[in-house]
Amino acid sequence: ENDTVATDEIRFGDNDRLAAQIAVTVGADQLILLSDVDGFYTANPKEDPTATRFDLVEVITPKIEAMAGDPISGLSKGGMKTKLLAAKTAVAGGCAMAIMEGSALRPLQALAEGAMRTWFIAQGDPQLARKRWINAMKPRGELRLDPGAVTALNAGKSLLPAGVTRVTGSFGRGEPVAILSPEGVVLGKGLVRYTAAEAKLIAGHRSGEIEAILGYQGRAALIHRDDMVL
Repeated sequence: ENDTVATDEIRFGDNDRLAAQIAVTVGADQLILLSDVDGFYTANPKEDPTATRFDLVEVITPKIEAMAGDPISGLSKGGMKTKLLAAKTAVAGGCAMAIMEGSALRPLQALAEGAMRTWFIAQGDPQLARKRWINAMKPRGELRLDPGAVTALNAGKSLLPAGVTRVTGSFGRGEPVAILSPEGVVLGKGLVRYTAAEAKLIAGHRSGEIEAILGYQGRAALIHRDDMVL
């Protein structure tokens, strides 16, 4: 999202929270926010010379939240308040977050070498956060399974094309679909690795036959276990 060209109708809110949401969505371990200050302070360091910087914030308490001030640089829509909101989103999703000054040459290298910054410690499990995100998505189609595929999924396996008996809906690669039992009961959701048209062609076939059917060597699983919620 670009603060200069984004309109209110299409604006997410601010780049900090958007970055945090993306970091949680992709299961990132760390998020680095480059700012015009070198971390999170007890007060606005440009207004209060006694303000001190936190090296580490283990828990974002109401007291910590009260220390965040309004944006003063005028360079962007965000400020320390939005960065703190971003931190709450990130750490709740299992992603540690750092705030550091970004005008220096090679800031990420500087961070690795011990540059001044504030780290917010991750509180949750990133894989669990990703599963919650998948579960909240609206399915674009359905995959009905045979009994053997249901048994395999319950054992922690990925969904292979051979276990699919029916494909419905219109979806692209990476989009969510519902996973159904042989009786049509919803078992869960997952991010599919093939389009609806491709899935219909390879449904019921072994993974080794995919190349002959589609004309290219695709992935063995229709939905990988990491991209599935049951």
